[in-house]
Amino acid sequence: MVRFRRDILKRWERNPIIKLEDIPFRCNTVFNGAATKFNDQYIFLLRVEDLKGHSVILKAHSEDGYHFTVGKEPCMYPCDIEPYKTYEERGVEDPRIIYLEGIYYIMYTAYSRYGARIALAKTEDFEHYERIAIVSEPGNKDGLLFPRKINGRYVRLDRPISGGIGNIWISYSKDLIFWGHSKLVAEIRRDFWDSYRIGGSVPPIETEQGWLEIYHGVKMTNSGPIYRLGVFLLDLENPEKMLGQSDIPILSPREPYERIGDVNNVVFSCGAIVEENGDIKVYYGAADTCICVAEGTVKELVEFCLEEKSLF
Repeated sequence: MVRFRRDILKRWERNPIIKLEDIPFRCNTVFNGAATKFNDQYIFLLRVEDLKGHSVILKAHSEDGYHFTVGKEPCMYPCDIEPYKTYEERGVEDPRIIYLEGIYYIMYTAYSRYGARIALAKTEDFEHYERIAIVSEPGNKDGLLFPRKINGRYVRLDRPISGGIGNIWISYSKDLIFWGHSKLVAEIRRDFWDSYRIGGSVPPIETEQGWLEIYHGVKMTNSGPIYRLGVFLLDLENPEKMLGQSDIPILSPREPYERIGDVNNVVFSCGAIVEENGDIKVYYGAADTCICVAEGTVKELVEFCLEEKSLF
């Protein structure tokens, strides 16, 4: 009898990797972290929600990508200087790290009474962080920079909300601050697992076949939303062109730590690391309560975008 894994990605057997108890100050939950490698270490910027319900960003590091040492204090608080003060009054959330032109850029969500906006910061050493700009209108989040210019312009994916629906758009910039020429890239699929909202999760990964994007999709049910992860592939030189998309998720909430928490039934990624041998570690928040990791290969995920698939 042929046996299949429950999901395309395989969970690390000792999940979760970071829990509330690992944070060295009082807080409510920890979730949604960005990952990169720096000076032969795994660097992780994770979202911590304090007891007021506002989020900060905390740095952790690891030698192996599984066992992390968490910093004693946040590395990014809501800013107390304008224009950031107004738009970060309720927190800085869901960072994504992109290495671009020798600098580590951090796209994150600035959250306030006026809603969500995409913001951009940078660092060269993960000790000092400099804000660059608020780079979107209200009602936009899940901003992801591509790791190189395409046709002379910076490129990003984002997720504006219109009429309660969230689709993935692509935008372009000459200076990383002012963005435009926006076009729809991926949209919800009415009869699928991503029928309510979708958003970019991991900064696009360049492969020979195209830009691999791990995204989250939401299905609304009578008992609330279910967040899962999927993949699609974009053309390398024309990233507005979709080359393939997974019909089924690569990771779904199944374990108790993914199904029960502050927000039930959630797997939500903000970062992944591709190893030299093509293996990939996908870091994800589970039930908005802890952080986990699942693994696979880039080759497998690309093939999964392109192959003819059957649901049975």
